[in-house]
Amino acid sequence: MKVLSLIPPMTQLNTPYPSTAYLTGFLRSRAIDAVQEDLALALVLSFFTSQGIFEMRTQALALSEEDRSSSVNYFLDYFELYQDTIGPVIAFLQGRDSTLSHRINTRDFLPEGPRFFPLDAYDDDDSADPLAWAFGALGSHDRARHLATLYLNDLSDVLHDAVDDRFEFVRYAESLASSQPSFAPLAEALSAKPTLMDLHLQDLTAQAVARHQPDLIILSVPFPGAMYAALRIAQTIKSQFPQIKIGLGGGYVNTELRELTEPRLFDFVDFISLDSGEKPLLSILEHLDGKRSLERLVRTFIRNNAGQVQYMNWQEPDIAFEDVGVATWDGLPLDSYLSLLDMLNPMHRLWSDGRWNKLTVAHGCYWKKCSFCDVSLDYISRYETASASLLVDRIEQIVSETGQTGFHFVDEAAPPKILKALAQELIRRKVMISWWGNVRFEKTFTPELSQLLAKSGCIAMSGGLEVASDRLLDLMKKGVSVEQVARVTKGFSDAGILVHAYLMYGFPTQTVQETVDALEYVRQLFENGCIQSGFFHRFTCTVHSPVGQNPVEYGVTLIPLPPVSFAKNDIGFIDPTGVDHDSLGQGLKKAIYNFMHGIGLEQDTRVWFDDCDIPIPKSKVNRNKIAKILQIQ
Repeated sequence: MKVLSLIPPMTQLNTPYPSTAYLTGFLRSRAIDAVQEDLALALVLSFFTSQGIFEMRTQALALSEEDRSSSVNYFLDYFELYQDTIGPVIAFLQGRDSTLSHRINTRDFLPEGPRFFPLDAYDDDDSADPLAWAFGALGSHDRARHLATLYLNDLSDVLHDAVDDRFEFVRYAESLASSQPSFAPLAEALSAKPTLMDLHLQDLTAQAVARHQPDLIILSVPFPGAMYAALRIAQTIKSQFPQIKIGLGGGYVNTELRELTEPRLFDFVDFISLDSGEKPLLSILEHLDGKRSLERLVRTFIRNNAGQVQYMNWQEPDIAFEDVGVATWDGLPLDSYLSLLDMLNPMHRLWSDGRWNKLTVAHGCYWKKCSFCDVSLDYISRYETASASLLVDRIEQIVSETGQTGFHFVDEAAPPKILKALAQELIRRKVMISWWGNVRFEKTFTPELSQLLAKSGCIAMSGGLEVASDRLLDLMKKGVSVEQVARVTKGFSDAGILVHAYLMYGFPTQTVQETVDALEYVRQLFENGCIQSGFFHRFTCTVHSPVGQNPVEYGVTLIPLPPVSFAKNDIGFIDPTGVDHDSLGQGLKKAIYNFMHGIGLEQDTRVWFDDCDIPIPKSKVNRNKIAKILQIQ
């Protein structure tokens, strides 16, 4: 029995999404023939060739003049230059031609479409270098990667405007799948005439299947923005290779399809599994091998003989975290990923810059109390660890396979006790890696522990400050305070570890005053060198979170959902405070963007809400509050 695991578009372009690497490594540890391919990367690269650029031009020319965006018009005007430069630029971003940076930096080599226009918008002196503040006299390679990234973003806009208006680099037709109660929008899109994007994906799918000739194909769908393409892949397989069975799983499935009753989905796939995939996958393989009945499948939806969706959940112990084997990237084109430099902030860029080996330190979350989180689901609720010795064994094996020493620990919240043991083991065994991950900013992360983590190779940490308000942090059951976050993040920063803060607005009962005060705290955290990066997310209530399950506790009323046969996740609510959080969101995002570039830290936080339609009060937080906290620690 041979298994092919596929990453569908779109996930990310700088490094493989790790789910197929985990499953392929696990299956091989059980002596099962397993291979993998990244069709997300392959799809983008299929357009970023001389031939692909020519096909984009044909699509653009088919548009009427009034339907052509500024990006499309610019592309058509400079088509030959795009066609001549695309190959060299891709090679440069793949790390295969570093000397091209000198030509890119002349600003005469690449066509510079609308994505470049903001670069020169702030300086009337044409001789000035608009990127000098970011890169100075040196940093020429990073400067060129930033310019090359803007160039690809221009082409991405053309793909969106002329080829398929559902396309983006990190998502594809997301609205068709995200919290969609009915399968109808997806079904309609899948029955429509294929776009050029669809045709490319069909060809890539057929080639991958012909190469590997598998018995079972696994489609891993981590986000709503990968579901449409996953089903297009499945549609191609069912049409051209009907004998092959198809399984569907991943983060999106685990979160949004838990109450699935839509039988039409099984026109595309045969099995849909929930939560950690190892045990369900073994049960499917045993079933296909005639060793297990359908009734004994584990956490798996099927369509039964009556044409109805049926959930099979034979009770068996899950595969222990220590026994899942070592992730493998064998078969993925590690030298073809694109190291993009979209955001100039040194911390923020890590998500799209560099090829990181993804690894999980522990399964689930040791805290699992946050009221906005899906704490009732397996990926949060089932907490399991592995020994530091085993983790370093896995790290050494991955480095040996990939030749790369950068690791991103993708835990929901890496536990400090395990990180301490891991750091000590890395140092003891003289294993030299660079790593970053996600944590809770809890008091266990002392300055001494921060120094130890940095010595072991830690370069960055992200964590949730959420709403920087002690009342709301308590309501969230976050288990931290603003004072504690300030001290912990300062300890990380002083150790040379970059810090990113996940921020939130629009939490139930949050007032305008609390939003302004939270932004003032964030300003001070930047000002005092506690954090270097951040991002404001709009709070979304989900059906699997404590807010969604116990709304009265949080002072809100849920808006009833329509009948759901397909995806169920986000749920609307009525907040009695009546605050227009969307109006505040623009100012928050503008402020954080400027803070990350060292701009406006001396200003009153109200200046960021100039375009807001509601009155903005003065912050009640003392402008030196964080500085005083750090002085008395």
